[in-house]
Amino acid sequence: MAHAANDCPLAPAADALRALAAALEADDVDAAIARGLLDYVAIDERRDIDAASVCEACANRDRAVTLARDARLRALAARERFRKRERRLRERERARAEKRQAAATSNTASAAHDAASAVSKPKPALPPAAAAALARAKAKAAAKREGER
Repeated sequence: MAHAANDCPLAPAADALRALAAALEADDVDAAIARGLLDYVAIDERRDIDAASVCEACANRDRAVTLARDARLRALAARERFRKRERRLRERERARAEKRQAAATSNTASAAHDAASAVSKPKPALPPAAAAALARAKAKAAAKREGER
């Protein structure tokens, strides 16, 4: 389709711009991306084109395509931020799980060591002071029995 305004600086690229705008109008974002939506350079961003000399049809298409491009780029950036956040959260959770596992292993090893120590050297039945008092009482009783004989 021929461009309506021959003096429009976008006349050579009018077909590509029209195709992008048509894909967006049909809500076919995939087709628009395939046609270069994400790489589209708006009239205001170009130094080689005077925005005032662009025809109204091209200016309207440019605005629509630029708005769609910016919205899509923001959405892609948000998705990437979300994915990075999810990776950070998974990494933190993995680190916490490793810490919990290490602590559980340490506690299990400590408990096993305590159990092994308890088996290897039996605890005395009486505290030392009570054992000494019992020994004195036994000696006194033995001496008393010796004296009665």
